[in-house]
Amino acid sequence: MSTVLMEKPAATDRIERHIVIQAPRDRVWRALSNAEEFGQWFGTDLKGQTFAPGQRVRGLVSGCGHDNVWFDAVVDRIEPQNLFSYRWHPAPIDPAVDYDQEEPTLVTFTLKDAPGQGTLLTVVESGFDKVPPQRRLEAFRMNDGGWAAQLKNIARHASQ
Repeated sequence: MSTVLMEKPAATDRIERHIVIQAPRDRVWRALSNAEEFGQWFGTDLKGQTFAPGQRVRGLVSGCGHDNVWFDAVVDRIEPQNLFSYRWHPAPIDPAVDYDQEEPTLVTFTLKDAPGQGTLLTVVESGFDKVPPQRRLEAFRMNDGGWAAQLKNIARHASQ
C-alpha cells in the first residue's frame, strides 16, 4: 500500500508531493520514462511516442472529465533511474485560450530508494507565478489535487 504524503504549499509557485511506492526503482522508472506506459497511468493516449529531451509529446486526456484536453509536453531532462522532467501548460481546459502564449511550468519527478525495496517518488511542479493572473489560482488548485491523484495512479500501476 502506498500513501501520498501531502504538504501544505509554502508558496503559490510550486506544488510538491511525495509517495513511497512498493516497487523497485527500475519498475517505477519504467512507468515514468516509457511514454506509452506513462500514458496508461496518467490517463492520456501516448501510443507510438517516446520521451527524449527536447521532444514534444501529445495525447488526448481521458477519464478526468476533461476528455477534450490534450496532454502536451516538451521533455526537459532524463537522467535514468533518477530524474525525469518536462514542461507543459497547467490546466489547459479552455479551447479558446492559446496556451502557447504563456510560459509553461516545469514538472520534475525524482526517484530515491526507500526501505524494503520501495521507491520514494517526488513530483514538483514549479513556475505557477508565471501563469497569467486570471487563471493562476485555478490552475494551481486543479494541479494540486491532480498530482495527489496521479501519484496514487502511478503507485497502483507500478505495484502490479
